[in-house]
Amino acid sequence: MSTKPTTTDLEWTELDQRAVDTARVLAADAVQKVGNGHPGTAMSLAPAAYTLFQKVMRHDPADANWVGRDRFVLSAGHSSLTLYTQLYLAGFGLELDDLKSFRTWGSKTPGHPEYGHTVGVETTTGPLGQGVANAVGMAMAARYERGLFDPEAPQGESPFDHYIYCIAGDGCLQEGISAEASSLAGHQKLGNLILLWDDNHISIEGDTETAVSEDTVKRYEAYGWHVQRVEPKADGDLDPNAIYAAIQEAKKVTDRPSFIAMRSIIAWPAPNAQNTEAAHGSALGDDEVAATKRVLGFDPEQSFEVSDEVIGHTRKALERGEAARAVWEKSFQQWRDANPERAAEYDRIAKGELPTGWEEKIPVFEAGKGVATRAASGKVLQALGAVIPELWGGSADLAGSNNTTIDKTSSFLPAGNPLPEADPYGRTIHFGIREHAMAAEMNGIALHGNTRIYGGTFLVFSDYMRNAVRLSALMHLPVTYVWTHDSIGLGEDGPTHQPVEHLASLRAIPGLNIVRPADANETAIAWREILKRWTKEFGKGQPHGLALTRQGVPTYEPNEDAAKGGYVLFEAEGGDAQVILIATGSEVHVAVEAREALQAEGVPTRVVSMPSVEWFEQQDQGYRDSVLPPAVKARVAVEAGIGLTWHKYVGDAGRIVSLEHFGASADGKVLFEEFGFTAENVAAAARESIAAAQR
Repeated sequence: MSTKPTTTDLEWTELDQRAVDTARVLAADAVQKVGNGHPGTAMSLAPAAYTLFQKVMRHDPADANWVGRDRFVLSAGHSSLTLYTQLYLAGFGLELDDLKSFRTWGSKTPGHPEYGHTVGVETTTGPLGQGVANAVGMAMAARYERGLFDPEAPQGESPFDHYIYCIAGDGCLQEGISAEASSLAGHQKLGNLILLWDDNHISIEGDTETAVSEDTVKRYEAYGWHVQRVEPKADGDLDPNAIYAAIQEAKKVTDRPSFIAMRSIIAWPAPNAQNTEAAHGSALGDDEVAATKRVLGFDPEQSFEVSDEVIGHTRKALERGEAARAVWEKSFQQWRDANPERAAEYDRIAKGELPTGWEEKIPVFEAGKGVATRAASGKVLQALGAVIPELWGGSADLAGSNNTTIDKTSSFLPAGNPLPEADPYGRTIHFGIREHAMAAEMNGIALHGNTRIYGGTFLVFSDYMRNAVRLSALMHLPVTYVWTHDSIGLGEDGPTHQPVEHLASLRAIPGLNIVRPADANETAIAWREILKRWTKEFGKGQPHGLALTRQGVPTYEPNEDAAKGGYVLFEAEGGDAQVILIATGSEVHVAVEAREALQAEGVPTRVVSMPSVEWFEQQDQGYRDSVLPPAVKARVAVEAGIGLTWHKYVGDAGRIVSLEHFGASADGKVLFEEFGFTAENVAAAARESIAAAQR
C-alpha cells in the first residue's frame, strides 16, 4: 500500500485513510456484537477524531496523565466509540478484545466514557452539553495554572501552554448548559479552547429541523468566538485536510476560543443507514454492516478486522508522543532551573500537599456572638487564600451573598476587560448567572489538575446544577459547592428561594458529602476538613456541598469532633441522657434552647450536632454508638427541611421536627416560629419521644 502523501498541507496517506475506515468498521462491529449502542456518529466522525489523535494533539499514549498534554473532551459521549477506537489505534492501552466487549460487564469500554475507568478518557460524558462546559473549565484552569507558575512567558512559549479540544454534537449545543458555558468562554477569551461541532442534522427524533432553525455559527460569533465552517468532500465524507487546516488557523487565534462547524453525514458510508435517525442509536444490522464493509473494501465475512499494517502505522503515535514529551521535558527543566521557587511550589501542588502552617491561618470565632455561617465561610476563604495560591473560585453572580470573594483586588478576567481588578490570572471567578455551566466548569477545572476550585450560589439553585454535581460524585472530583441561604431562615424572598427538599435530595447522591455547619467555628472546621480530604488520586477525592445560613446564629466553642460529621455538642447533666436532640445548621441553637428547658424539668438531655451525615457514617461503629448510644431510644431530629434523612437516626420512638411543605414570604424568625422550629416545640417532641420509648 502506498504511503505517499496526498497533500502538502497535511501528511495524509492511503494508510491513514485505511486507519480511518478501520475505525468505522470497528464501531459498526462493536455495536453489532453487543446489539445496542450508537454507531452512526462514530462512523462519520472517524476522520476528525483520527486527525486530532494522530496529526494534531500533543500527547503521549504511554503516559496519559502527562501534565504537558493537550486535553480531549468528547462531549457527545453517546458516541463513545469515537474515542475508544482512537485510544486503541494510538496505543493508550485498549486492545481489540476491549472493543469486542463494548458495553458489557467489566469491560474497559462502557456505553459512555468514564473518567478513571478507561485510560485516556479525560472526563465522564453522556449527559449532553456537560462536556462542552467541562472543556471550558479545563481551558480556564490551564490559564490559571499558567498564572501560578509561568505568567511572564510569551504566548505559546511556556511549558504550561496547551490546548483543549472538544467534539460536540447537535444535542450538546441544544442543551442550555453549553450556551451558558460558551458565553462565558467567549467573554473570557479562552484562546486555548477549540470546539469542533459535528453538524450532522440528525437527532433521535429525526432531522434536527424538527427542533432547531437557528444559525449556530452566527450564535457562536455572537458569543465572541472565532468561527469557521468546514465543508465535506464531494462524496459527503469529512475532509481531514480541511479539518486540519481549520485547526491550524484556530491555533493562530489566541484571543478567542475557536468554533469549527463540520457538516457530516451520520453513518457515512453505510449505503442505506447513512443520514437516518436509526443510525444514531441502533445497531446497523448484519446486512448493512456487511454492505458498509464492501463499500470500504473490507471483508464482509470478517469482524473486527485490523491489518498489521494499519495498527503498526497508528501505534507510531507512541513514538511521536515520546518525542513530544522529551521536547516538553527539556522546556520544563529550563523553566525549573530559571524559577526554583515556583518549581518548588509546583512540586508541592502536584503532590496534592498544602503549604506548611496553612491550618494556623484558619480563624477561630469568639463564642457567644451571632454570626451567619456564610459570613464565617467568607472569612475562612479570605484567610486561606493568602496562603494557598492554588485555591480559587467564585459565584454565579451572588458573591456578595455567598461571601465567595477570595480576593477583591483580583478577578479572573481576560486582558482588555475594563474592570480595574481584571487579571487574566486572577483569583476570583465571575461565573455569571450560569449555575448550570458553573458546576460543570468546576468539574473541568478539577479534572485539569493542579488547582482547588469552589463555586457558590443559593442552595435552592443547586437544582440547576444537579446533573453536574452528580457527575462530580461519579468522578470522585474534589470540588466544593458553597450553597448559602440554606433554609426558610433566609426570610422574605419566599418559597421560590427557600430550599425545603434540597438537603435530603442532595444527600441521596452517592459520594457527595453535604456539610451544614451549626455555627462559625463548625464552618471553619468544615473548610479545614474539606481541604484535608482533597486528593489527586482517582477514587479517593469527593465533592462537598457546604449549606450555609443567611441569618446569624449563635457561636459555640470549637469542637474538633465536628470533623467527624456528628458529635456531642452538649452532654446531658444530672444522669445518663434520657433523650438525644440531633440537629444541623441553624436549628442546632433551637435544640440547645430546648435542652435547657428539658434540663430545667429534670430531663437529662444530650444535644448532637450533625453537620455531615456522610462524614458521620464514615466513622467506625464504636464512635457512632458513643454519639448516639443504641440504648437511648428517645430521640428528636431537628432540621428546617423535609425529614427523609432522619428516620434511620430517630427510630420507632423518635420524632422529627421538619418542614414537609414549602415556606412563605416573611421574616425568617417569624417563619421559624410559625412552622414549629422553636425550643418549645422541640421540647414537646422530646417528651413525646420519651413517652413512646417507655411503652
